[in-house]
Amino acid sequence: MAFTLYSLLQAALLCVNAIAVLHEERFLKNIGWGTDQGIGGFGEEPGIKSQLMNLIRSVRTVMRVPLIIVNSIAIVLLLLFG
Repeated sequence: MAFTLYSLLQAALLCVNAIAVLHEERFLKNIGWGTDQGIGGFGEEPGIKSQLMNLIRSVRTVMRVPLIIVNSIAIVLLLLFG
């Protein structure tokens, strides 16, 4: 497999898909990354853990419909061009 722009985009798509399917109650809570873990006080900067949890929640919320479309396009391209 050659290192092309398409393979790089496909790898990025797979990573975003992996983030999108993480389930908070089943997986993230078991490793200590649940929703109640990252509560900070007023005026405190959020830590890296809470920022990553916010990123995961944002990807799951915002990228749901675009991921369906982009995955469908990737599947069609793979079927057409191998």
